Amino acid sequence: MKDTLPRMVLRQSERFNGRVAMRRKQGGRYRDISWEQLAEKVRIYGRALLTLGLKNNQHAAIMAPNRPEWVWADLGIMAAGGRTVPVYHTEALKTILHILRDSQSRFLFTHSASFVAELVDESDQVPKLEKIILLEGSVDHPLVMSLEDFRALAEKTKVEKLEKCLAAGKREEVATLVYTSGTTGTPKGAMLTHDNILSNVEASSHLIQISDSDECLSFLPLSHIFERMAGYYLMLHQGVTISYAESIDTVPANLAEIHPTIVVSVPRLYEKMYNRVLERVSTGPWLKKQLFFLALKAGKAKVACQQRGVDPGFGLNLAMAIFSKLVFAKLQERLGGKLRFFVSGGAPLVCEIAEFFLAAGIPIYEGYGLTETSPVIAVNYPGHHRLGSVGQPLQNLEVRIAEDGELLVKGPSVFQGYWQLPEQTAEALEDGWFHTGDIAEIDTDGYLHITDRKKDLIVTAGGKNVAPQEIENILKADRYISSLMVYGDRKPYLTALVVPDFEALTKYAAFKKIDFLDHCDLVNHPQILNLIRRRIDQLQQDLPNYKKIRRFTLLSRDFIGDKGEVTPTLKLRRKTISQRFSAIIENIYRPEGEGIHDTSFCIIDHDEQQG
Repeated sequence: MKDTLPRMVLRQSERFNGRVAMRRKQGGRYRDISWEQLAEKVRIYGRALLTLGLKNNQHAAIMAPNRPEWVWADLGIMAAGGRTVPVYHTEALKTILHILRDSQSRFLFTHSASFVAELVDESDQVPKLEKIILLEGSVDHPLVMSLEDFRALAEKTKVEKLEKCLAAGKREEVATLVYTSGTTGTPKGAMLTHDNILSNVEASSHLIQISDSDECLSFLPLSHIFERMAGYYLMLHQGVTISYAESIDTVPANLAEIHPTIVVSVPRLYEKMYNRVLERVSTGPWLKKQLFFLALKAGKAKVACQQRGVDPGFGLNLAMAIFSKLVFAKLQERLGGKLRFFVSGGAPLVCEIAEFFLAAGIPIYEGYGLTETSPVIAVNYPGHHRLGSVGQPLQNLEVRIAEDGELLVKGPSVFQGYWQLPEQTAEALEDGWFHTGDIAEIDTDGYLHITDRKKDLIVTAGGKNVAPQEIENILKADRYISSLMVYGDRKPYLTALVVPDFEALTKYAAFKKIDFLDHCDLVNHPQILNLIRRRIDQLQQDLPNYKKIRRFTLLSRDFIGDKGEVTPTLKLRRKTISQRFSAIIENIYRPEGEGIHDTSFCIIDHDEQQG
């Protein structure tokens, strides 16, 4: 019998009987959850859902931070024959209501009593929703059920009924509706089958060697297919122990507690790590600084040899063995001391950052994919790791480049279409080929390079095509720049909204004896504007003129998700940002003589803007 997702996990629970499947932080320390307990919880959730009346192919939603209950609910829904609808717990109420209504979800698992109170007030907008299962606490309302009461329902359904549902599940059936966060438009429910996801799990498992001796730290939202496949299904498929971070803010502390061997994340984490390392080094003792940059130079030289397939030689290998112990071992210690590699996805990784970690002996295997491809299309892996690329396509996929440069994909992990949207499905899928919307190139060795999103390409007033991500990635490598958005469609030159790294900037201000009251005051200071201008000019000196940022505005806060400026995986929603900051952008282009015209803007209460 071919596996479905719950059958795969339950089969693995028998194989790894007696081993630790998960860890969670409780009472100030991490506590083990065995494979037997995992299997037991899945069956309890599945039986309780059958008691509530969940039928085959009906939908149940999960909206909660990463935790074991997320996994138990997900597998329990599918074990009972249902389909899981993940919802980001940070989404706006309007979006949540749309997803619940559009998916016709009958049940919702959530953790927040305060959110439940809001949802109950809007329950007339989701008439199909029959019960909310609250994972923490209780709310006195007929629509709401405590987790304790929910689990007690399992006793009313025989184990045999659930086992019958499990056995009846088919690999080609839809397992989940994953609503694409998207950077524009209303979220659409991508229909992914058990086969879509499992074929991606199986193909990925053949490339990156992980086993039951590994442990990973889970902190990316499980609502996103990248973490769900790579940090959850793939890990359980291989017997890896999954430990859940308390929150995104506690990741550094949790790394030291868990000592993971694998970490799956989006580039933003690696960018922050990189900038913190450079900041510590630059403000440290002179001798340590010199030793660090000497070690980094040697590390990059070795990486260059590896990339060309050339033996680094005895001298360089010996130098790196020494530097690894004297310099890079400290970085490893901060990451828990046992880390074998990072996996990066969800957005482009800056090449300089990938090179840095590889030089330090911690490879970041960058991959690429989309919700609609379950998600991995290509990935770098040991022995096949090319910096600046997203790796080679999975062996069970076909890829080709359309005449306009768009990447097309065909294979078993390509989705079935968008839920109740036949026109959009027909647009995205043509003769089995999925149109990714990404502009790509394939080099002579078969490595895939993603240039930009097709819809994000900037066409300047002079007719030049510019991929904004290329420039953004170059500039984000600077330790004083946290984030930015390049703008310039149908404009005479490029401009940017720039978010500084406030931790690094605050230290710079202290060193230069610059007085300031807050972030607003800081970004308005002429010396700070001059610093950022000099850094940008230095980084873009090798770019052609039409790709250079001529003017910028320095912002007093980062782009934020609860205002729709970034997706849950921190990709820029350019349309939203352009609309929200339209007055600022137009001000940058206001003619005021020749030369540079850089400005700063203070954002108050996330809405009010002032210069």
